[in-house]
Amino acid sequence: MANEKNNIEEILARVKSEESNRGKLKIFFGAMAGVGKTYSMLEAARVLKKEGIDVVVGYIETHGRADTDALLEGLEILPRKEVPYKNIKLSEFDVDSALKRCPSTILVDELAHSNASGSRHPKRWQDVEELLDAGINVYTTLNVQHCDSANDVVAQITGVTVRETVPDTFVEKADDIELVDLSPEDLLKRLKEGKVYLGEQAQRAIQNFFQIGNLIALRQLALQYTSRTVDARMRSYKQAYSITKVWNVRDRLLVCISASPRAMQLIRAGKRIASSIGVEWIVAYVDPISQIPNRRGKADIAEMMRLAERLGAETITLSGLNVAETIIDYARSRNITKIIIGKPRKPKWHEFLFGSVINALARKCGEIDLYLMSGESQEIPMKHEAPTLRPFPWKGLLWTIGTIVICTAIDGLLFKYISLVNLIMVYFLSVTWIAFRYGRRMSILASILSVLCFDFFFVPPYFTFAVANVEYFITFGVMLVVGVIIGSLTGRLRQQTMAMRLRENRTQALYYLNRDLAKTSNLDEIFQISVHYVQEFFKCPAVIFTPTKGKGITIRFGDSQALPLNPNEEAVAQWVYEHKKMAGKDTDTLPGSRGIYLPLTGAEKTVGVIGLFPREEKQLTDPDQLHTLEIFVNQTASAVEGAQLAATAIKTEADIESERLRNLLLSTFSLDLPAPLKIISEAAAELPKPDNINDKSKRNELIQKIREEAKRLSDLSSEMTKIIKGEE
Repeated sequence: MANEKNNIEEILARVKSEESNRGKLKIFFGAMAGVGKTYSMLEAARVLKKEGIDVVVGYIETHGRADTDALLEGLEILPRKEVPYKNIKLSEFDVDSALKRCPSTILVDELAHSNASGSRHPKRWQDVEELLDAGINVYTTLNVQHCDSANDVVAQITGVTVRETVPDTFVEKADDIELVDLSPEDLLKRLKEGKVYLGEQAQRAIQNFFQIGNLIALRQLALQYTSRTVDARMRSYKQAYSITKVWNVRDRLLVCISASPRAMQLIRAGKRIASSIGVEWIVAYVDPISQIPNRRGKADIAEMMRLAERLGAETITLSGLNVAETIIDYARSRNITKIIIGKPRKPKWHEFLFGSVINALARKCGEIDLYLMSGESQEIPMKHEAPTLRPFPWKGLLWTIGTIVICTAIDGLLFKYISLVNLIMVYFLSVTWIAFRYGRRMSILASILSVLCFDFFFVPPYFTFAVANVEYFITFGVMLVVGVIIGSLTGRLRQQTMAMRLRENRTQALYYLNRDLAKTSNLDEIFQISVHYVQEFFKCPAVIFTPTKGKGITIRFGDSQALPLNPNEEAVAQWVYEHKKMAGKDTDTLPGSRGIYLPLTGAEKTVGVIGLFPREEKQLTDPDQLHTLEIFVNQTASAVEGAQLAATAIKTEADIESERLRNLLLSTFSLDLPAPLKIISEAAAELPKPDNINDKSKRNELIQKIREEAKRLSDLSSEMTKIIKGEE
């Protein structure tokens, strides 16, 4: 029911967003410059214009290409905005002019462009965001190297770090992405013909960035990125229209694992299959709501998930009452075409009594292919530490025995007045209570004790375990079986309640974290709130590092005196900040550290590092715990980045207003200044003349005129000073 409710809410939200006045975004996407993105965009714009749609050119960079310039003829072009920068004027896209014109569709080239200092937004994609919010459709262009997620890969391939990037979250919101593709050979030919760059710039490009290997790799990267985006849109469409059938347009593997050590081989086998056919693959573990895995099982699953991530898989932990249904529902939501699962190892009687996940999958998978793999390998299985025995529940044992004794005493009082069947009901009530209070083991023990006490005290011959009537054996058997079933079901209900309570606590903590973060834009308060909730939920100390003016980081919030911080721990935090990857205790990087460190990575940059210091071994190895921690970290990073962007926007707006006021004052002063200066200059020129020297009254008149105009200038200057100081 919960999944259906979530799906309905998602569909309603999607319908609501589609019915909103937000504009549509279309991206002409390519591997690199010169493939024809701007040309294709202008061709599409001319088609729209022929259809009678209001299309204008907001910003186009043709780079002097004659064929591209020719496509601009007949299209309305908005004037650009001149922004002063270091004694020069830069030509930028004018957002205000576009909003005032408010066309149906506007063309804005080079989405990843960084605007000149002093512009309303630092990035052009933010200008486009404002246009979309105003209900204007936008056509734009983007190269794959400018996508934030591809930045590191491009730097590794080409050796060039691209500074101008666009967040993937923005690209994913595009309503349409059109791939503009060109073979590396044709692109090099265009480059040599001067259709991409001119003169020496073209030669430098051929010798450096435009190498054939780089072009092939970037082309492959662009194709993959576009394929992922189109696949996401297809899944959104299927979900919006409640299409559950899998469309076999692109293979995707789902490897289902359990806590068994053989799952390691299953993951490696899945990697080999995915690599051989070149498809995306996912490793999933289903955490049954009816069971609470022990610590050893959690550690095994965490280790398997880390192995899968190292091998390049996407990992997911699912929760559900029915394992097979949970797997099938997830497979259909992700358009999985092939499911890989290990062969059954349990005996047939176990499958007969409790069912088989594999048989259930085979019946429900429909058009999804199901593969069974043995997982056998010559590799050494995972080594485990010797399992620690759980302490015997003496308290539960005493309560169980005491409860059965009390029930026997009650039955003894009622023995003369009610039938034996009703006496059995009293024992069933005790078994139910014990199962809910102390679990399955004690409930089974209570069932056995109930049968023995009932036989000893209430079945003739009394006070002996001998049975005169054979029919009582059936009664004992039914009583024992029903008691065990009631105990098992009640114990499972208890486990489900505990599991749901854990999930409720996590949801509640995330809700309160988001609520409190939304109330403030002060960075210190944001860090304080985040550390408070992390420490309260994970029951361990935490500290936050933030960058300094240089390349280092320093502790911003947390009790550094009470934490095990030393130069080695700070070095781990510095590594995490520089590499934007998790490291520290129980991870694959610097596992000897006493703390585990995660980067606070926002959409634009890394705003800091958070460190946790678990008090128990393997405390944060549970995938659910790590996933929750990552959510806490992402929410904190988004809040910090939002606060920084808000502060920057306020400062920029204040600077713009200050500059505008200064210009206004200067222009006003420049209008009032010439008149008194002219009067003073003319009076000063008249004073030295002989007639004015001898004529005392005329001389005094000129001196008075100079004095009055000088006072006027002084008053004007004082008034300007007061205004400027008051503004500051």
